[in-house]
Amino acid sequence: MAGIAIRVGEWLLRRVLVGPPLKAYLRLEVEGREHVPATGPVIIASNHLSFVDSMVIPLATGRKVGFLGKAEYLQGTGLLGWVKRLWFGEFGGMIPVDRSDAKAAARSLELAEAHLAAQGAFAIYPEGTRSRDGMLHKGRTGVGRLAVASRAPVVPCALIGTDRAQPAGTRGLRPHKVTVRFAAPVDVAALEAELVKGKLLRAITDETMDAIAQRSGQPRSSEYAARPGTSAPLG
Repeated sequence: MAGIAIRVGEWLLRRVLVGPPLKAYLRLEVEGREHVPATGPVIIASNHLSFVDSMVIPLATGRKVGFLGKAEYLQGTGLLGWVKRLWFGEFGGMIPVDRSDAKAAARSLELAEAHLAAQGAFAIYPEGTRSRDGMLHKGRTGVGRLAVASRAPVVPCALIGTDRAQPAGTRGLRPHKVTVRFAAPVDVAALEAELVKGKLLRAITDETMDAIAQRSGQPRSSEYAARPGTSAPLG
């Protein structure tokens, strides 16, 4: 019964209570959605500007999208615990990772692979953390590793305006227009025909970041973004 209640609650949130109002409030505009397959595994690789990004991407794709996140977001008992699991787990698509576990980072790739193997959509932020200065930072090669390991297509995604809708350090949403632009999948097969190992992973990552930059309009940084606190598992 609990599983049915969660699924019904998720449907209500996505289709009635949260999804449509959030789209309207953010004046969400989506370009290139045809590049995102309606079914089957896909890696959505996006720039990262705001906490709300992980809510905007599923709305833009029209699919439930998995993300890695802190396990404590899904913990708790009673009504509060149920609401947290519904919001972060079902609506947000969060896949819990125990950040206190030293081996969690290594296992995060396995969690993402399992999600893709189950025909799910999975989103990753190659910068590894939110950009605090508005620049698009050098991508970490987790997206390349995941692409090679899973064989799932990599669709670059550019978010514009989410940092204005929810600036870093704030909780509430502001009525600011948000645009999401998807690019054609990265041609991983062509890169695999020319490169191997570390050079291949870097090339996949760089092509992904180039496609994001072309659509986001952000100035580029050749440096990795600084990560406050515990590092992200797959950046």
